[in-house]
Amino acid sequence: MSRIFSVSDSVVIDASPSTIYAQVSNPALMGRWSPENRGATVRDGSEQAYVGMVFDGRNTRGPLSWTTRCTVTAADPGERFAFRVRAIGRRRPVLRGRIASWEYRFEPAGEGGTRVTETWTDDRRAWPDFLAHAFDRMATRGHTFADFQRRNIRTTLDNLKKAMESEPS
Repeated sequence: MSRIFSVSDSVVIDASPSTIYAQVSNPALMGRWSPENRGATVRDGSEQAYVGMVFDGRNTRGPLSWTTRCTVTAADPGERFAFRVRAIGRRRPVLRGRIASWEYRFEPAGEGGTRVTETWTDDRRAWPDFLAHAFDRMATRGHTFADFQRRNIRTTLDNLKKAMESEPS
């Protein structure tokens, strides 16, 4: 079975692209929506995203927890926010390598709404398929990362929509 290297999904949210971008582009807030992420610490303390910004994300999956080091690769207000995961570790991100990339696109939809598209890309291209499949099934309790992330993305988008549409303007 060949690997799927990228999955994405979208949701339309009743809020402006700039409003949603301001929330999603702040890595410290991602834990509000993600089923795995518990927030992040921006290395230089910045609150505004910029290309090259580095942050450490805290994550959990069941009894496991880990930290990732990420670098922002796109920060276009109201349009696109993206970052690359480039190191991972239990308490500190010490194991370096190409791990994954995440992207959020914001497009006007309807009157005052925004289509938010979240995309996960597996950057472990150098891993042989058999090794990636074995690791994925162990790390996700029997799933490929593509299938696992597809469900995580849906959960994140649903949680983001609920939060954005229930917050006062």
